[in-house]
Amino acid sequence: MDLERARKLAVDAVQAAGLLLLDGVSDGFGVHAKGSAGDVVTDLDLASEKVLVERILTAYPEHAVIAEESGLLGAAQAEWTWLVDPLDGTNNVAIGLPAYVIGLALCRSGRPVLGVVHDPVTRQTWSALRGRGAISSSGVRLAPPSRAMPHGPLLAWTQGYAVTRDDATVLSLKATLELRSRRMLQLWAPLLSWVMLARGDIDGMVGYRAEAVDLPAGALIAQEAGIEIRALDGSPFDESVTATAEDRSFVAAHPATLPVLLELVGSGLSR
Repeated sequence: MDLERARKLAVDAVQAAGLLLLDGVSDGFGVHAKGSAGDVVTDLDLASEKVLVERILTAYPEHAVIAEESGLLGAAQAEWTWLVDPLDGTNNVAIGLPAYVIGLALCRSGRPVLGVVHDPVTRQTWSALRGRGAISSSGVRLAPPSRAMPHGPLLAWTQGYAVTRDDATVLSLKATLELRSRRMLQLWAPLLSWVMLARGDIDGMVGYRAEAVDLPAGALIAQEAGIEIRALDGSPFDESVTATAEDRSFVAAHPATLPVLLELVGSGLSR
């Protein structure tokens, strides 16, 4: 498997889908209810997913694809599986907020080896290959520095769609993090948060039962930039795409910052 070829295909695919999204946002699109929890899907999600899936399966018909809207496609039980998030930030798009990205991840036997995230608004793309670092579309290597946090860390928060508003763990954790951080961002686009962490724009990220489709691409980019990811209790993080929702809770930060975040999370969990 030529992973550089796969990266080029993925980058070309997300950039093509990004142009489609930009045109669609300006031309108008339909918004439809998705599930019973108030989530939505747009015509743009479906159109972007079609572009991405067609390009992947044309190049790799022997691969499997798990797409956010279409589910499992391609070859079942394949060694190689693509995860497709055609529009991360759908709710933002639906209300006219230009904060959304596209994500692709390629996994071998359940372990992410390639991650790509594209921002159609800024037309920037970030990608990573396992063991080879993370880069921007201009070729700049991502390596966020550790920095002082005299007023607390600047954090991003993400949680899975199935998490209820009255979840006791979430209420306790968020209350602690909001009290003791400088800011806590909730962008509704976790892949964008991962990129911000990999670039050094924010100090850390906390996730609770994160979604399986959009987690691997961003997490791999952050890891390859030098970010460390742990489970909420500080134990090793299970990065397999087959991990349960409970195992997809995490704390991510620069290694020098991580102990501070783990202490914050620990105090929130013990409340």
